[in-house]
Amino acid sequence: MKINCLIVDDEQLARGLLESYISKIPYLVLIKSCKSALEAVEYLQNDHIDLMFLDIQMPDLTGIEFLQTLKKKPLVIFTTAYKEFAIDGYVLDVIDYMLKPISFERFMQGTNKALEQIKLIKTVLQTNNTQITTKNYIQLKANHKIYKVKYTDIMYIEGLKEYVSFHTKTKKIIVLESLKKLEETLPSTQFLRIHKSYIINTEMVTSLFGAQLEINNLYIPIGKMYLDKVKNSLFRE
Repeated sequence: MKINCLIVDDEQLARGLLESYISKIPYLVLIKSCKSALEAVEYLQNDHIDLMFLDIQMPDLTGIEFLQTLKKKPLVIFTTAYKEFAIDGYVLDVIDYMLKPISFERFMQGTNKALEQIKLIKTVLQTNNTQITTKNYIQLKANHKIYKVKYTDIMYIEGLKEYVSFHTKTKKIIVLESLKKLEETLPSTQFLRIHKSYIINTEMVTSLFGAQLEINNLYIPIGKMYLDKVKNSLFRE
């Protein structure tokens, strides 16, 4: 299991230390190291971060203020030099609260706690997906018709602003829907978001070429922030 991580800390030395620690733990994958909360927003919007190491005292927007703005949060570990914010961490349901300077042993304790929590979450999701996949099709409303499309016939789904286009083996169906909602409802064992504009059927993938996936002789781009996730999910040895 791989855990995608994000560091948010305005201190370069603190970021460097966390980057070093993350590189030593095989199940952690560093997606980005950010010097401000504002820089971190775009990575969180793509919904592929599992764990965020978040400093509290930062300019413009504190870690606490930033966390309060997020509707959907990854697991969070506060990394701070100030112990007086521990109650805020409890209220915001962070997974751990590490006081600087952080030793590697203390870092391991926190990440192991996060690993166990993520395993539990994934077990629940897999159980739910097993129940979902007993239904092997999706109903789509388009052109005054209701289409019954089997999951196995979907090659990929393309986002078109407020619409999405289902590219199947035989036709293209455009419906009023969002990729984000589909990402949450389609079985994650079979479908994977690889770009802000694409969800693919993993069973249709034939190759990886640079930052593209080949599906039925077509090349679908992989978003920069999704590349590690795609490789770990589809091409891990």
